[in-house]
This record gives sequence, structure tokens and C-alpha cells, in this order.
Amino acid sequence: MTAPASPLPDPWAELARHTPARIALGRSGVALPTAAVLSFAAAHAQARDAVHVALDGAALRQALIDEGWDSIRVTSRAASRPEYLRRPDLGRRLADADALRLQALAAAPVDLAVVLADGLSAIAVQNHGLPLLRELRQALGGALSWAPVVIATQARVALADEIGALLQARMSLILVGERPGLSSPDSLGAYLTFAPAVGRLDAQRNCVSNIRPAGLAMDRAAGRIAWLLREALRRRLSGVALKDESEIELLAPPG
Repeated sequence: MTAPASPLPDPWAELARHTPARIALGRSGVALPTAAVLSFAAAHAQARDAVHVALDGAALRQALIDEGWDSIRVTSRAASRPEYLRRPDLGRRLADADALRLQALAAAPVDLAVVLADGLSAIAVQNHGLPLLRELRQALGGALSWAPVVIATQARVALADEIGALLQARMSLILVGERPGLSSPDSLGAYLTFAPAVGRLDAQRNCVSNIRPAGLAMDRAAGRIAWLLREALRRRLSGVALKDESEIELLAPPG
């Protein structure tokens, strides 16, 4: 009796080794295999946890202090996580008491106001915020003056516009937890704005996204952010008018 022919190799299996995307999952009859179903459920649970788990602001502030950073904690006008998720507009403005505190804190103009914000993934800023700040400080090499680092909860991206304006900063930079995906619950995004003010539009900001160990590495992200900050200050603009050409500089021949 002739032995049955070996099944042809699945070309998708090789591709699956190079991406966290859900490809080449196989099948069991007309459904997914149990292992794939359980993996999806676990990833979905991680994404939900990333949205709902609270930022440990006290621990983050202490870690900043231990490394010599001045910092202050604030919150948006959203009084709770459910309200924050239902009302994005409240996450874009500071609570009144915190706005007064920041205004009193600003003694003189500075180049940069940095905000560490929970956004939609507190674990992203909890785990990656300080390591990215370390890399950014090294990349900038002491060239800019900084306001105290602001730790913000129930925060949306635009909250940095109000914070930067109150701290008399020429630039604002918010490092914020991004909306989690099924393979990236801990992704950090960096948004920077020249001349921050309440009412700035998304088109007036630059973004560096997917900052995490399995995405854009901290040192590369810091280098890109530092380039954008320097160029924004030099050209006095940010957003769609400022294209990220940091990689082009690295490829340019010497001299």
C-alpha cells in the first residue's frame, strides 16, 4: 500500500514567525483551534485591563524624585474613569484647582513642559514613561530648559496644551498611553506642540507612536522626539508643517 502523501507546508506559518498579527491560526472543523481562541481571549482581557487599570501616580512620582526630577501631579476635569471614557472633552482640560497650582508654579518661561499621562493605557506610561524620559534627557544633552514633569490622570492628548501654556513653555510634550490593541496593550505615544494653548488642533501636533519594547525602542524614539523638539523650536512650528526627517540626517554622508 502506498503511504499517504505528506501535506504541503503552509506558507503562512513562516510569515507568522515574523509578526504578532493573528495569521496562520489554523482551524478545527469550521472554527478556530482552542489554543487560538484562548489566546485571543487573553489578549482581549489584557487590552481591557490596560484601559481600566489606574495609574499609580504616587509610585511614578517617587521614581521621578529618586532620579532627580521635579514633578507635580494633576488630574483632568473627568472625575472618574467611567466619566473619562464617556466624556473625552473633560479629559482635555485641567481640574480648576490644578490649573491654579500650575499657574502659581510657573516662575519664568521655559523651553519644554513634559506630561506623563495615563491616557488609554496606564501601564504604558507606568512601565515606559521614565525610561523614555531618561533617553530623551540624554538625547537633548541639556540643551533645553524644563518645567517640572507633570503626572496627569484621566488625561487626553490635548491636556498638554493647557499645561504647557500655564507653565509658560515654548513646547509641550505629552507621553501618553495609547489605545491598546490585541497585541500591544502597553504602547506609549509622544505628542509635541509648539506654542501650546487651549484649542490647538491635532494638525498642529507631531506624534511618535508605538513606543514599547516590542515596537519602537526607547533610544530610537527619544532620538526622533529630540530631533522634532529642536526643529520645532528652530522653525517655530509643529504639526503637518514639520516633517520628521530625523532618519534622513542619520543617512546623510559626512561633510
